[in-house]
Amino acid sequence: MNRGAGGTQTVLIVEDEQHLADLYTDYLATAEYDVVTAYGGEEAIELLDREPDIVLLDRRMPVVSGNEVLAEIEESSVDCQIAMVTAVNPDFEIIEMGVDDYIVKPVTRDELVEVVERLEKIADYNDQLRRLTTKKLKRNVLQLEKTESELRESDQYNRLQSDIDEIETSVDALADELDVEEEDLRL
Repeated sequence: MNRGAGGTQTVLIVEDEQHLADLYTDYLATAEYDVVTAYGGEEAIELLDREPDIVLLDRRMPVVSGNEVLAEIEESSVDCQIAMVTAVNPDFEIIEMGVDDYIVKPVTRDELVEVVERLEKIADYNDQLRRLTTKKLKRNVLQLEKTESELRESDQYNRLQSDIDEIETSVDALADELDVEEEDLRL
């Protein structure tokens, strides 16, 4: 995650209906989030250089649609979590969309905050999983190249194994939290 100034998440809200864009901005404009608002697809594309952590994207917009903005995000180097926030009911095509979440309007403050928090957890999970994989690959190389005795006696190797155990616990906890949220969504 890119984390904005002071460690806050940068959330880009892309909504062509100004009253909704402003409402969503008010919902999230806390000390926790640095909210950037785009009142259309063209403006959203221009704001991608701010490298948002999270994008809340309206799907149906004139001139440049949410799908076009999504394509631009996918082509750029912006590493962010994306939720479609739209009046378009989902159909099977969302399976192939490069979004992490999809919610249908109208959206309450609580729903919008929950989506952003869920996207933060997904990003954290992905980051932790990447770190875990990297450390496990290093461990595997050492296990192939060093003897059991050398591994046991190495403080660095023992720290590596300790890091792996700690990150695995964190990844499992995040996965459990995300599973619980999935169950809550089905209720």
